[in-house]
Amino acid sequence: MSVLESTWQHEYITSNGIKLHYVTQGEGELMLMLHGFPEFWYSWRYLIPEFAKNYKVVALDLRGYNDSEKPQQKSAYVMDEFIKDIEGVIRGLGYDKCILVAHDWGGAIAWSFAYTYPDMIEKLIVLNIPHPDKFAEGLRTLQQMKRSWYIFFFQLPFLPELFIKSQNYKFIETAIKGMAVDKNAFTQTNIDAYKDAASKPGALTAMVNYYRNIFQPSVKRKWGILEVPTLMIWGENDTALGKELTYGTEAYVKNLQIQYIPNCSHWIQQEQPTLVNQYMRAFLGKNTIYADF
Repeated sequence: MSVLESTWQHEYITSNGIKLHYVTQGEGELMLMLHGFPEFWYSWRYLIPEFAKNYKVVALDLRGYNDSEKPQQKSAYVMDEFIKDIEGVIRGLGYDKCILVAHDWGGAIAWSFAYTYPDMIEKLIVLNIPHPDKFAEGLRTLQQMKRSWYIFFFQLPFLPELFIKSQNYKFIETAIKGMAVDKNAFTQTNIDAYKDAASKPGALTAMVNYYRNIFQPSVKRKWGILEVPTLMIWGENDTALGKELTYGTEAYVKNLQIQYIPNCSHWIQQEQPTLVNQYMRAFLGKNTIYADF
């Protein structure tokens, strides 16, 4: 355990009837971090110590992931439930609002949460996840459909889990390190951490169930103009989500900033943490204090 990690606290909170695990460090305003697939709180390891200097940072394990509770029913993995989870976490921690930082699936949840509870978000920061309406638009193109092949494969029963498990969870290593521009950003220890999290009982099916419900939203949302100040940071070499999905986002967000990072993949906060921290600091207006990695 590093010196930085020694001050991290592992805690649990019950929200929306689900026991959720999180890692926290720091005091002050709440900065809540939501990870993506196939990750867990660990994807924020470079940002937690940086922002703990000014905030109470909480990096959550989403329901079904790692050490959070894993409901067995497929119906537990729908956007309405995810939104209730986040609302309960914020209020359960004693806050009425937060700075919400999110990536990939966490970012999809963050967008929907921002539209549902805009008064509970001071500022929104999304990493390599497009606005939901832009993503839906992208899925109507052959180019993005090819990039998103796994979403359609994950609709099948049983086979996705068997595929991901095969060859010692080779899929996870390929998805993370294989997609990375800077392969050195991910050590075998990093990859093993993701494999270990996915191999916990019930986790893999829970993780895939997020995708199995993606085409059956329980509530049809209207994507109006979001009033929450929003920063989008985008790794330009994302092979899963094309850069063109960011174009036109300003039509949905009143106060939007976009920062592109060249030579960077989908795993942006792990490949280019110093730049991500820098752009976040500038957006948040805090004095810049950089951690050494």
